[in-house]
Amino acid sequence: MAYTAIDIVDIEQISITNHLPDLGIDNIRKEVIDGLMANPKYISSKFFYDDKGSKLFQAITKLPEYYPTRTEKGILEEMVPKLMKDFKNRSIVELGSGDHSKISILLKAIRPENIKSIKYIPVDISQSAIKSASENLIKSFPYLTVDGLVLDFINQLELIPSDEQRLFCFLGSTLGNFNEKEANSFLKDLSSAMNSGDSFLLGLDMVKPIPILHDAYNDDQKITAEFNKNILNVVNEIIDSEIDPDNFEHKAFFNATESRIEMHLKANKKMLINFPYSNTSISINRGEYIHTENSYKFSKDRITVLEQITNLKIQQIFTDEKNWFSIVLFEK
Repeated sequence: MAYTAIDIVDIEQISITNHLPDLGIDNIRKEVIDGLMANPKYISSKFFYDDKGSKLFQAITKLPEYYPTRTEKGILEEMVPKLMKDFKNRSIVELGSGDHSKISILLKAIRPENIKSIKYIPVDISQSAIKSASENLIKSFPYLTVDGLVLDFINQLELIPSDEQRLFCFLGSTLGNFNEKEANSFLKDLSSAMNSGDSFLLGLDMVKPIPILHDAYNDDQKITAEFNKNILNVVNEIIDSEIDPDNFEHKAFFNATESRIEMHLKANKKMLINFPYSNTSISINRGEYIHTENSYKFSKDRITVLEQITNLKIQQIFTDEKNWFSIVLFEK
């Protein structure tokens, strides 16, 4: 992750600007260290997405057990012909953009003569993911303008350009990675950043039978386990530690009380973690858990609450035949 080097990529109609250094590497180190010294220990899920983590997640989305991506794409395929038919002279801002597969569905529905008037703004913490996705998009849409932003959109939302009407896309139920307080705060901030006439597409994973949820985060190929453990490699890079991911076991389960999947790393031995930014070592006991991710599952009632929180108007809710996933269209 590019927290220390300011990097601007400018290739034909692709421009990518890295704003992560603005956060300050010392602040990022403090965030990681504070989490590992907390009780219980935690690491923010945003640190999953270095180059390797981004590639592992793309592999997860193709697993037979992992229903969210294919279900959401199916909904998009059904809804976008009407939504995007007359779309022009606007920007599409994709928060947590990852790969280009979902945004491609939207762009394919835009009239070819209108593509020149569209600016795509992918926003992600992974510069390599933005660069790869943008290069692939340009092959399919050679007249598209791409202005990528490498930033932490929770803390740097104000850096997203607002000079023309925008369609914000926050897909993949990424909102579910936030607890209720964080989600509400982020949505309020986003609503405040939106201008009159802006729209917002929000993808939400819905409550469903527990065995389906369990299998989606505990795949037979153990790619999710590798993805979970890789966050420790990112931690090592940030705080110059030498934590061995093989000393941990992947744990994922549904917390019914909180209506969320939780991912943890369970230590299989006692260890002492040293790093050069503190005189204090981090002690991890055998059997101790490090909380790495939440994935909240939503209900129809919760969607109604989101409308009240954001002061945005729900125009339509799109879903699949099993009601496993929803895409909500808000307008300001």
